[in-house]
Amino acid sequence: MAKRGYHHGNLRQALVESALALIEEKGPTGFTLSEAAKRAGVTPAAVYRHFEGREDLIAEAAHQGYEVFADLMDYAYQSGQPSALAAFEATGRAYLAFARKYPGHYIAMFESGISVNRTPELAAVARRAWDVLERAAADLSQHIPPEKRPPAAMFSAHIWALSHGVVELFARNSPGRASPFPPDELLESAIGVYLRGLGLIPADD
Repeated sequence: MAKRGYHHGNLRQALVESALALIEEKGPTGFTLSEAAKRAGVTPAAVYRHFEGREDLIAEAAHQGYEVFADLMDYAYQSGQPSALAAFEATGRAYLAFARKYPGHYIAMFESGISVNRTPELAAVARRAWDVLERAAADLSQHIPPEKRPPAAMFSAHIWALSHGVVELFARNSPGRASPFPPDELLESAIGVYLRGLGLIPADD
């Protein structure tokens, strides 16, 4: 009975959902296409009508993840307006929130080895997410004197690296890397140190 809906175009998404669950459980290289097919309730041969192989399936999961990620980043940016500082800080928190809420997508995007340049479509949606953070950085950098202002691309890359590092080291339950501070506090304090260094927020008394 469950297979009836597949004739209406649901099989492709069912396979993606199966892959996401398996990615969370076993990692991006810890499952086979046969396992994804079994979880979706179809034969392995049916998978190849939609995907060339496991990497193609994971790439689609990553693509869908970037779509959600870009929307979440944009929402965070808009929610902080009209304050450039609030908008910028919100995008950093959105990164951490995404990793927590969508672990399968996060792994497919950042830990699977799938290049964002695998397809033009994947590259475009990944760029959309990056552009939001770069726009937030550009807005905030206008408050820095031109002679001291880092390029917006560098500014945003630093915050992306900070966010990614906190997620990878402390928010993904990595063994042996327990932190005495919650990931949210680590990220907020790190961004605070960075912004104080640029003179964008007052130094502590």
